Amino acid sequence: MPPHLHADTPGSEPSEPGRLDALITQTQQLRGELDAVRRQSEPVDGRGGSGVDARWQRALCELAAQQLADLGGNLDQLREGLADEARAASPTPEALPRAAYSEDTAPPGAAPYDQGDHLVGRVGSAEWKLLTDEVHWSAALYRIFGRTEADGPLSLDELPSWVRQDDQPALAAAFTACLVDGRPVDHEFRIARPDGSTRTVHLLGEPVLTEEGTTASMWAVVKDVTRLRRTERAAEEHREQLRQEHQRAQTERRLAVELQETVLPPWRGSVRFPQDDEEQDGALDLAARYLPSATRALIGGDWYDAMELPDGATLLTAGDLTGHGVAATSGMALLLGAVRGMAVAKVRPGALMGHLNQLLDSAAQPALGSAVCCRYEPATRTLAWAQAGHPAPLLFRGGTGRALQRPEGVLLGVATGATYEQRAEQLAPGDVLILHTDGLAPRSESLGPDACGTGAERLLALAPRFAEARTAQECVRVVAEEFEDDEREDDACVLVARVSA
Repeated sequence: MPPHLHADTPGSEPSEPGRLDALITQTQQLRGELDAVRRQSEPVDGRGGSGVDARWQRALCELAAQQLADLGGNLDQLREGLADEARAASPTPEALPRAAYSEDTAPPGAAPYDQGDHLVGRVGSAEWKLLTDEVHWSAALYRIFGRTEADGPLSLDELPSWVRQDDQPALAAAFTACLVDGRPVDHEFRIARPDGSTRTVHLLGEPVLTEEGTTASMWAVVKDVTRLRRTERAAEEHREQLRQEHQRAQTERRLAVELQETVLPPWRGSVRFPQDDEEQDGALDLAARYLPSATRALIGGDWYDAMELPDGATLLTAGDLTGHGVAATSGMALLLGAVRGMAVAKVRPGALMGHLNQLLDSAAQPALGSAVCCRYEPATRTLAWAQAGHPAPLLFRGGTGRALQRPEGVLLGVATGATYEQRAEQLAPGDVLILHTDGLAPRSESLGPDACGTGAERLLALAPRFAEARTAQECVRVVAEEFEDDEREDDACVLVARVSA
């Protein structure tokens, strides 16, 4: 009989796509060559084979085929992960927690497992002779079962007591089919070792028949697949975790979008304030646009708003709360509600900013925000405004534009008790006023710390086109054409107010 198989061959894992494809091709070629060898070793009679050597050749072919199948599957998973990391691809063993490969300590006198051998495991062999009750085990099989050669091999009657109770019925049925019906055994089960650890093993075996057709012995090749199964379970847990995280992210984004759509003004197109007198000089024609980020997955805390106040004035505001998702949109809803309430109560923009800062400073969840708040009096065309770390409004008149001189004001939530300066600006018929948030243009394009970052500068360059526009909605279309193709890291808002002539 050939010597028992008791060694493994750990595979190297390529790190480059080209080397990975070459390994996959080599694996496929090896499987083809193996199939040819396996066909040559098929039984030539009805008694299970033409000799001991042929049986061992078939057993080793089956074992090699399984190992190549395992290797091919893992290489395919690795290639999928390299091709598209954004998908929830199957992780390679190195990407999984190290705990997934922790091995139990081998018994005294047994050679330790190679810690670099992640998937293949140890392979041992056994032969149970039914006529003489002789049992032969390879040294590797002793190590798999956690026994020493002094303990001796296990007989077929003793083996079930080492198998986990819930695996015993299926194994008993497989052995019965082999010994009574002469069928090959291909079965996986778990064994409990003396040190308390559990191993998962895969057994391939065949009966050896006498000339009369009775079973004389049973031989088997046993592979320890504990590490492989642990890796597969860890990979499956990792995939399930990714799936759950993706589902949570989708749910959170849907809630954030719904909350944002509920809070922001419901009007689409242009709206006019005051609404009751279309002929009033100084009335505002208003339009706005929300511009999502490049990924469209980052729903932030940007807002815009315009509201006619009970005393005839008009509230104009825009702002941005740090963060993304439901936390940011819910915080934005809180701030915007506070702005509307204080504006209705005739709180002036400077004082209003101070109250917003106090509200954000005392919030349970720390956050920062920027905002601009304007109160427009249509009778006098006077704009009173204040800001908190926010880009200044842009005023367009006669085909040119400029940023309003910013009053003093720090970011909301930065300093307790901060005060905010208020300024006034006299508007004229035909003027166009634009409020925007700072995510309008990619941050990589920012130029300097002043109020006119690249987004503002690009808006100012559109002054001739704004002069040709007849409505606020036409101005918004001009802005959308300029910025809609930008790869923005964040979302942004633009609010346009055009003073009626």
